[in-house]
Amino acid sequence: MPGHSKDLTRLRIALTTFFALDGFIFAGWVVRIPAIKEQTGASASTLGLALLGVSAGAVVTMMFTGRLCRRYGSHPVTVACGILLSLSVALPPLTHSTWALGAVLLVFGAAYGGINVAFNSAAVDLVAVLRRPIMPSFHAAFSLGGMIGAGLGGLVAGSLSPTRHLLGLTVIGLLVTAVAGRALLHYDSPVPQPAPGPQPVPGQPEERAPRRADPRTRRLVVVFGLIALCTAYGEGALADWGTLHLEQDLDAHPGIAAAGYSCFALAMTIGRLCGTTLLERLGRTRTVVAGGTMAAVGMLVGSLAPSVWAALLGFAVTGIGLANIFPIAVERAGALAGPSGVAIASTFGYGGMLLGPPAIGFMADWFSLPIALTSVAALAAVAAVIGYGTRRATAD
Repeated sequence: MPGHSKDLTRLRIALTTFFALDGFIFAGWVVRIPAIKEQTGASASTLGLALLGVSAGAVVTMMFTGRLCRRYGSHPVTVACGILLSLSVALPPLTHSTWALGAVLLVFGAAYGGINVAFNSAAVDLVAVLRRPIMPSFHAAFSLGGMIGAGLGGLVAGSLSPTRHLLGLTVIGLLVTAVAGRALLHYDSPVPQPAPGPQPVPGQPEERAPRRADPRTRRLVVVFGLIALCTAYGEGALADWGTLHLEQDLDAHPGIAAAGYSCFALAMTIGRLCGTTLLERLGRTRTVVAGGTMAAVGMLVGSLAPSVWAALLGFAVTGIGLANIFPIAVERAGALAGPSGVAIASTFGYGGMLLGPPAIGFMADWFSLPIALTSVAALAAVAAVIGYGTRRATAD
Protein backbone atom coordinates (compact mmCIF):
# COMPACT_ATOMS: atom_id res chain seq x y z
CA MET A 1 0.00 0.00 0.00
CA PRO A 2 2.79 2.53 0.72
CA GLY A 3 4.22 1.77 -2.73
CA HIS A 4 0.80 2.27 -4.28
CA SER A 5 0.48 5.62 -2.52
CA LYS A 6 3.89 6.66 -3.84
CA ASP A 7 2.85 5.70 -7.38
CA LEU A 8 -0.29 7.83 -7.11
CA THR A 9 1.80 10.76 -5.88
CA ARG A 10 4.14 10.44 -8.87
CA LEU A 11 1.17 10.18 -11.18
CA ARG A 12 -0.33 13.32 -9.66
CA ILE A 13 2.94 15.20 -10.14
CA ALA A 14 3.16 14.11 -13.79
CA LEU A 15 -0.41 15.18 -14.49
CA THR A 16 0.10 18.49 -12.70
CA THR A 17 3.15 19.09 -14.90
CA PHE A 18 1.07 18.63 -18.06
CA PHE A 19 -1.59 21.05 -16.80
CA ALA A 20 1.11 23.64 -16.09
CA LEU A 21 2.76 23.05 -19.47
CA ASP A 22 -0.55 23.57 -21.25
CA GLY A 23 -1.09 26.93 -19.56
CA PHE A 24 2.54 27.94 -20.13
CA ILE A 25 2.49 27.26 -23.88
CA PHE A 26 -0.92 28.81 -24.45
CA ALA A 27 -0.01 32.01 -22.58
CA GLY A 28 3.30 32.22 -24.44
CA TRP A 29 1.38 32.21 -27.72
CA VAL A 30 -1.19 34.76 -26.51
CA VAL A 31 1.38 37.42 -25.60
CA ARG A 32 2.81 37.30 -29.14
CA ILE A 33 -0.54 37.86 -30.86
CA PRO A 34 0.13 41.61 -31.43
CA ALA A 35 3.44 40.82 -33.15
CA ILE A 36 1.82 38.11 -35.28
CA LYS A 37 -0.95 40.57 -36.22
CA GLU A 38 1.64 43.05 -37.46
CA GLN A 39 3.56 40.36 -39.30
CA THR A 40 0.52 39.07 -41.18
CA GLY A 41 -0.92 42.54 -41.83
CA ALA A 42 -4.26 41.43 -40.42
CA SER A 43 -7.00 43.88 -39.57
CA ALA A 44 -8.79 43.55 -36.25
CA SER A 45 -11.70 41.70 -37.84
CA THR A 46 -9.62 39.29 -39.94
CA LEU A 47 -7.37 38.59 -36.94
CA GLY A 48 -10.48 37.80 -34.92
CA LEU A 49 -11.55 35.28 -37.54
CA ALA A 50 -8.10 33.71 -37.58
CA LEU A 51 -8.07 33.47 -33.79
CA LEU A 52 -11.36 31.59 -33.92
CA GLY A 53 -9.27 28.77 -35.39
CA VAL A 54 -7.91 27.98 -31.92
CA SER A 55 -11.35 27.58 -30.37
CA ALA A 56 -12.82 25.90 -33.45
CA GLY A 57 -9.97 23.38 -33.62
CA ALA A 58 -10.34 22.67 -29.91
CA VAL A 59 -14.10 22.20 -29.94
CA VAL A 60 -14.11 20.02 -33.07
CA THR A 61 -11.51 17.59 -31.70
CA MET A 62 -12.78 17.29 -28.14
CA MET A 63 -15.42 14.62 -28.73
CA PHE A 64 -13.02 12.67 -30.93
CA THR A 65 -10.42 12.80 -28.14
CA GLY A 66 -12.92 11.33 -25.70
CA ARG A 67 -13.21 8.26 -27.94
CA LEU A 68 -9.42 8.02 -28.24
CA CYS A 69 -9.14 8.07 -24.45
CA ARG A 70 -11.62 5.23 -24.14
CA ARG A 71 -9.77 3.18 -26.74
CA TYR A 72 -6.12 3.83 -25.89
CA GLY A 73 -6.25 5.32 -22.40
CA SER A 74 -5.99 8.94 -21.32
CA HIS A 75 -2.27 8.79 -20.50
CA PRO A 76 -0.94 7.97 -24.00
CA VAL A 77 -3.35 10.47 -25.54
CA THR A 78 -2.12 13.16 -23.13
CA VAL A 79 1.48 12.56 -24.16
CA ALA A 80 0.67 12.51 -27.89
CA CYS A 81 -1.27 15.77 -27.63
CA GLY A 82 1.53 17.30 -25.56
CA ILE A 83 3.95 16.60 -28.41
CA LEU A 84 1.55 18.05 -31.01
CA LEU A 85 0.88 21.13 -28.86
CA SER A 86 4.61 21.77 -28.42
CA LEU A 87 5.28 21.44 -32.14
CA SER A 88 2.30 23.45 -33.37
CA VAL A 89 2.98 26.53 -31.20
CA ALA A 90 6.02 27.24 -33.41
CA LEU A 91 3.88 27.49 -36.56
CA PRO A 92 2.05 30.89 -36.25
CA PRO A 93 5.17 33.08 -36.72
CA LEU A 94 5.96 31.19 -39.92
CA THR A 95 2.77 32.47 -41.58
CA HIS A 96 2.41 35.67 -43.60
CA SER A 97 -1.32 35.80 -44.26
CA THR A 98 -4.42 35.57 -42.10
CA TRP A 99 -5.62 32.51 -44.02
CA ALA A 100 -2.39 30.65 -43.31
CA LEU A 101 -2.51 31.82 -39.68
CA GLY A 102 -6.06 30.54 -39.29
CA ALA A 103 -5.04 27.17 -40.76
CA VAL A 104 -2.12 26.61 -38.37
CA LEU A 105 -4.23 27.82 -35.45
CA LEU A 106 -6.72 25.07 -36.26
CA VAL A 107 -3.88 22.58 -35.69
CA PHE A 108 -2.78 24.35 -32.52
CA GLY A 109 -6.37 24.45 -31.29
CA ALA A 110 -6.85 20.75 -32.03
CA ALA A 111 -3.81 19.90 -29.92
CA TYR A 112 -4.94 22.26 -27.18
CA GLY A 113 -8.46 20.81 -27.08
CA GLY A 114 -7.18 17.24 -27.24
CA ILE A 115 -4.76 17.57 -24.34
CA ASN A 116 -7.41 19.28 -22.22
CA VAL A 117 -9.81 16.37 -22.61
CA ALA A 118 -7.07 13.78 -22.10
CA PHE A 119 -5.47 15.12 -18.95
CA ASN A 120 -8.81 16.10 -17.43
CA SER A 121 -9.98 12.52 -18.00
CA ALA A 122 -6.82 11.22 -16.32
CA ALA A 123 -7.33 13.65 -13.45
CA VAL A 124 -10.94 12.53 -12.97
CA ASP A 125 -9.76 8.92 -12.59
CA LEU A 126 -7.14 9.96 -10.03
CA VAL A 127 -9.66 12.03 -8.07
CA ALA A 128 -11.95 8.99 -7.89
CA VAL A 129 -9.13 6.79 -6.57
CA LEU A 130 -7.85 9.28 -4.00
CA ARG A 131 -11.40 10.16 -2.95
CA ARG A 132 -10.33 13.75 -2.34
CA PRO A 133 -11.57 16.78 -4.32
CA ILE A 134 -8.14 17.65 -5.74
CA MET A 135 -9.35 18.68 -9.21
CA PRO A 136 -8.88 22.41 -8.52
CA SER A 137 -5.18 21.82 -7.80
CA PHE A 138 -4.64 20.63 -11.37
CA HIS A 139 -6.36 23.70 -12.76
CA ALA A 140 -4.32 25.86 -10.39
CA ALA A 141 -1.24 24.45 -12.11
CA PHE A 142 -2.72 25.45 -15.46
CA SER A 143 -3.33 29.00 -14.21
CA LEU A 144 0.14 29.20 -12.66
CA GLY A 145 1.72 27.94 -15.87
CA GLY A 146 -0.22 30.59 -17.76
CA MET A 147 1.02 33.34 -15.47
CA ILE A 148 4.62 32.19 -15.87
CA GLY A 149 4.24 31.89 -19.63
CA ALA A 150 2.71 35.36 -19.92
CA GLY A 151 5.32 36.90 -17.62
CA LEU A 152 8.22 35.28 -19.43
CA GLY A 153 6.73 36.23 -22.78
CA GLY A 154 6.45 39.84 -21.70
CA LEU A 155 10.09 39.85 -20.61
CA VAL A 156 11.48 38.43 -23.85
CA ALA A 157 9.09 40.19 -26.25
CA GLY A 158 11.46 43.10 -26.72
CA SER A 159 14.56 41.00 -27.36
CA LEU A 160 13.31 37.87 -29.14
CA SER A 161 11.32 37.64 -32.35
CA PRO A 162 8.06 35.67 -32.22
CA THR A 163 9.74 32.93 -34.26
CA ARG A 164 12.57 32.43 -31.76
CA HIS A 165 10.32 32.83 -28.74
CA LEU A 166 7.73 30.28 -29.86
CA LEU A 167 10.42 27.91 -31.10
CA GLY A 168 11.87 28.11 -27.60
CA LEU A 169 8.45 27.12 -26.25
CA THR A 170 8.53 24.12 -28.60
CA VAL A 171 11.88 23.00 -27.20
CA ILE A 172 10.73 23.47 -23.60
CA GLY A 173 7.44 21.71 -24.32
CA LEU A 174 9.11 18.69 -25.90
CA LEU A 175 11.60 18.37 -23.05
CA VAL A 176 8.90 18.59 -20.39
CA THR A 177 6.70 16.17 -22.30
CA ALA A 178 9.59 13.71 -22.57
CA VAL A 179 10.20 13.77 -18.80
CA ALA A 180 6.62 13.98 -17.52
CA GLY A 181 5.33 11.74 -20.32
CA ARG A 182 7.72 8.98 -19.38
CA ALA A 183 6.36 9.02 -15.85
CA LEU A 184 2.77 9.19 -17.09
CA LEU A 185 3.17 6.27 -19.49
CA HIS A 186 4.74 4.19 -16.73
CA TYR A 187 1.41 4.03 -14.91
CA ASP A 188 -1.97 2.83 -16.10
CA SER A 189 -4.97 4.97 -15.27
CA PRO A 190 -5.86 4.12 -11.66
CA VAL A 191 -9.12 2.33 -11.06
CA PRO A 192 -11.31 3.35 -8.12
CA GLN A 193 -12.62 0.60 -5.86
CA PRO A 194 -16.00 -0.29 -7.31
CA ALA A 195 -19.18 -0.65 -5.39
CA PRO A 196 -20.35 -4.24 -4.83
CA GLY A 197 -21.39 -5.72 -8.11
CA PRO A 198 -19.78 -6.96 -11.33
CA GLN A 199 -16.02 -6.50 -11.30
CA PRO A 200 -13.96 -5.11 -14.21
CA VAL A 201 -12.03 -7.49 -16.42
CA PRO A 202 -8.28 -7.40 -15.63
CA GLY A 203 -5.95 -6.36 -18.44
CA GLN A 204 -8.54 -4.39 -20.41
CA PRO A 205 -8.00 -0.73 -19.50
CA GLU A 206 -10.45 0.61 -22.03
CA GLU A 207 -13.22 -1.34 -20.33
CA ARG A 208 -12.19 -0.83 -16.72
CA ALA A 209 -14.75 1.83 -16.05
CA PRO A 210 -17.46 1.56 -18.67
CA ARG A 211 -20.04 4.22 -18.16
CA ARG A 212 -23.16 3.57 -20.21
CA ALA A 213 -24.88 6.93 -20.03
CA ASP A 214 -28.64 6.67 -19.67
CA PRO A 215 -30.78 9.65 -20.73
CA ARG A 216 -30.80 11.12 -17.21
CA THR A 217 -27.02 10.88 -16.97
CA ARG A 218 -26.62 12.53 -20.37
CA ARG A 219 -28.88 15.37 -19.27
CA LEU A 220 -26.83 15.85 -16.13
CA VAL A 221 -23.59 15.89 -18.13
CA VAL A 222 -25.06 18.57 -20.38
CA VAL A 223 -26.12 20.56 -17.32
CA PHE A 224 -22.57 20.44 -15.96
CA GLY A 225 -21.40 21.44 -19.42
CA LEU A 226 -23.63 24.51 -19.23
CA ILE A 227 -22.03 25.43 -15.91
CA ALA A 228 -18.63 25.11 -17.58
CA LEU A 229 -19.82 27.29 -20.47
CA CYS A 230 -21.03 30.05 -18.15
CA THR A 231 -17.68 30.27 -16.37
CA ALA A 232 -15.43 29.81 -19.41
CA TYR A 233 -17.35 32.63 -21.09
CA GLY A 234 -16.11 34.90 -18.31
CA GLU A 235 -12.51 33.74 -18.64
CA GLY A 236 -12.48 34.33 -22.39
CA ALA A 237 -14.20 37.70 -22.10
CA LEU A 238 -11.81 39.04 -19.49
CA ALA A 239 -8.75 37.75 -21.33
CA ASP A 240 -9.75 39.54 -24.53
CA TRP A 241 -11.62 42.62 -23.31
CA GLY A 242 -10.58 43.37 -19.72
CA THR A 243 -7.45 45.31 -20.63
CA LEU A 244 -9.26 47.30 -23.31
CA HIS A 245 -12.02 48.22 -20.84
CA LEU A 246 -9.53 49.60 -18.33
CA GLU A 247 -7.59 51.55 -20.94
CA GLN A 248 -10.47 52.77 -23.10
CA ASP A 249 -13.27 53.35 -20.60
CA LEU A 250 -11.32 54.23 -17.45
CA ASP A 251 -8.30 55.94 -19.04
CA ALA A 252 -5.87 53.61 -17.29
CA HIS A 253 -2.18 53.76 -18.17
CA PRO A 254 -1.33 50.86 -20.54
CA GLY A 255 0.86 49.27 -17.87
CA ILE A 256 -1.94 49.43 -15.29
CA ALA A 257 -4.46 48.21 -17.84
CA ALA A 258 -2.27 45.22 -18.63
CA ALA A 259 -2.39 44.34 -14.94
CA GLY A 260 -6.15 43.83 -15.16
CA TYR A 261 -6.00 40.31 -16.52
CA SER A 262 -3.03 39.56 -14.26
CA CYS A 263 -5.16 40.42 -11.22
CA PHE A 264 -7.89 38.14 -12.49
CA ALA A 265 -5.47 35.29 -13.28
CA LEU A 266 -3.60 35.60 -9.97
CA ALA A 267 -6.86 35.58 -8.01
CA MET A 268 -8.04 32.55 -9.96
CA THR A 269 -4.77 30.73 -9.25
CA ILE A 270 -5.03 31.45 -5.52
CA GLY A 271 -8.65 30.35 -5.51
CA ARG A 272 -7.76 27.06 -7.17
CA LEU A 273 -4.84 26.43 -4.84
CA CYS A 274 -7.33 26.72 -1.98
CA GLY A 275 -9.96 24.74 -3.89
CA THR A 276 -9.41 21.33 -2.33
CA THR A 277 -9.72 22.72 1.20
CA LEU A 278 -12.75 24.72 0.17
CA LEU A 279 -14.47 21.70 -1.38
CA GLU A 280 -13.73 19.53 1.65
CA ARG A 281 -15.33 22.11 3.93
CA LEU A 282 -18.22 23.40 1.81
CA GLY A 283 -18.88 20.64 -0.71
CA ARG A 284 -19.44 21.07 -4.42
CA THR A 285 -22.86 22.71 -4.37
CA ARG A 286 -22.01 25.43 -1.89
CA THR A 287 -18.71 26.10 -3.65
CA VAL A 288 -20.42 26.53 -7.03
CA VAL A 289 -23.24 28.69 -5.62
CA ALA A 290 -20.90 30.87 -3.54
CA GLY A 291 -18.38 31.14 -6.38
CA GLY A 292 -20.97 32.07 -8.98
CA THR A 293 -22.51 34.66 -6.68
CA MET A 294 -19.11 36.15 -5.84
CA ALA A 295 -18.14 36.28 -9.51
CA ALA A 296 -21.42 37.99 -10.42
CA VAL A 297 -20.93 40.69 -7.80
CA GLY A 298 -17.23 41.09 -8.65
CA MET A 299 -17.90 41.48 -12.36
CA LEU A 300 -20.64 44.05 -11.81
CA VAL A 301 -18.07 46.09 -9.89
CA GLY A 302 -15.34 45.39 -12.46
CA SER A 303 -17.47 46.46 -15.42
CA LEU A 304 -19.39 49.39 -13.94
CA ALA A 305 -17.00 50.90 -11.37
CA PRO A 306 -15.93 54.48 -12.18
CA SER A 307 -12.32 54.02 -11.02
CA VAL A 308 -9.47 51.81 -12.18
CA TRP A 309 -8.65 50.43 -8.75
CA ALA A 310 -12.25 49.46 -8.04
CA ALA A 311 -12.37 47.70 -11.41
CA LEU A 312 -9.15 45.83 -10.62
CA LEU A 313 -10.65 44.75 -7.30
CA GLY A 314 -13.76 43.58 -9.15
CA PHE A 315 -11.63 41.54 -11.57
CA ALA A 316 -9.83 39.89 -8.64
CA VAL A 317 -13.10 39.01 -6.89
CA THR A 318 -14.40 37.60 -10.18
CA GLY A 319 -11.29 35.43 -10.50
CA ILE A 320 -11.70 33.99 -7.02
CA GLY A 321 -15.39 33.32 -7.65
CA LEU A 322 -14.91 31.57 -10.99
CA ALA A 323 -11.78 29.66 -9.91
CA ASN A 324 -13.26 26.32 -8.91
CA ILE A 325 -16.51 26.17 -10.87
CA PHE A 326 -15.05 24.89 -14.14
CA PRO A 327 -12.95 22.14 -12.43
CA ILE A 328 -16.00 21.00 -10.47
CA ALA A 329 -18.16 20.87 -13.61
CA VAL A 330 -15.58 18.84 -15.54
CA GLU A 331 -14.93 16.48 -12.63
CA ARG A 332 -18.64 15.82 -12.12
CA ALA A 333 -19.23 15.21 -15.83
CA GLY A 334 -16.25 12.84 -15.94
CA ALA A 335 -17.44 10.97 -12.86
CA LEU A 336 -20.81 10.46 -14.52
CA ALA A 337 -19.74 9.51 -18.04
CA GLY A 338 -15.96 9.02 -18.15
CA PRO A 339 -13.92 10.59 -20.99
CA SER A 340 -17.14 11.24 -22.92
CA GLY A 341 -18.43 13.31 -20.01
CA VAL A 342 -15.17 15.24 -19.83
CA ALA A 343 -15.32 15.81 -23.59
CA ILE A 344 -18.91 17.08 -23.46
CA ALA A 345 -18.28 19.44 -20.55
CA SER A 346 -15.03 20.66 -22.10
CA THR A 347 -16.74 21.22 -25.45
CA PHE A 348 -19.39 23.35 -23.75
CA GLY A 349 -16.70 25.16 -21.77
CA TYR A 350 -14.52 25.99 -24.75
CA GLY A 351 -17.67 26.80 -26.67
CA GLY A 352 -18.17 29.46 -24.00
CA MET A 353 -14.66 30.76 -24.62
CA LEU A 354 -15.47 30.77 -28.35
CA LEU A 355 -18.75 32.60 -27.75
CA GLY A 356 -17.50 35.14 -25.20
CA PRO A 357 -15.15 37.44 -27.15
CA PRO A 358 -17.36 37.97 -30.25
CA ALA A 359 -20.51 38.25 -28.11
CA ILE A 360 -18.87 40.96 -26.00
CA GLY A 361 -17.76 42.70 -29.19
CA PHE A 362 -21.24 42.78 -30.68
CA MET A 363 -22.81 43.96 -27.43
CA ALA A 364 -20.12 46.64 -27.08
CA ASP A 365 -21.11 47.96 -30.52
CA TRP A 366 -24.79 47.89 -29.66
CA PHE A 367 -24.50 49.36 -26.16
CA SER A 368 -21.07 49.93 -24.61
CA LEU A 369 -18.17 47.76 -23.45
CA PRO A 370 -18.98 48.17 -19.72
CA ILE A 371 -22.57 47.08 -20.33
CA ALA A 372 -21.36 44.18 -22.49
CA LEU A 373 -19.07 42.97 -19.71
CA THR A 374 -22.03 42.70 -17.33
CA SER A 375 -23.01 39.61 -19.35
CA VAL A 376 -20.14 37.86 -17.52
CA ALA A 377 -21.88 38.66 -14.24
CA ALA A 378 -25.20 37.43 -15.61
CA LEU A 379 -23.79 34.07 -16.70
CA ALA A 380 -21.91 33.64 -13.41
CA ALA A 381 -25.25 34.07 -11.64
CA VAL A 382 -26.80 31.51 -13.99
CA ALA A 383 -24.00 29.06 -13.08
CA ALA A 384 -24.81 29.58 -9.39
CA VAL A 385 -28.51 28.91 -9.99
CA ILE A 386 -27.81 25.78 -12.06
CA GLY A 387 -25.31 24.60 -9.44
CA TYR A 388 -27.97 24.87 -6.76
CA GLY A 389 -30.37 22.95 -8.98
CA THR A 390 -27.88 20.05 -9.28
CA ARG A 391 -27.37 19.72 -5.50
CA ARG A 392 -28.92 16.24 -5.41
CA ALA A 393 -26.72 15.04 -8.26
CA THR A 394 -23.53 16.21 -6.53
CA ALA A 395 -24.64 14.61 -3.26
CA ASP A 396 -23.00 17.32 -1.14
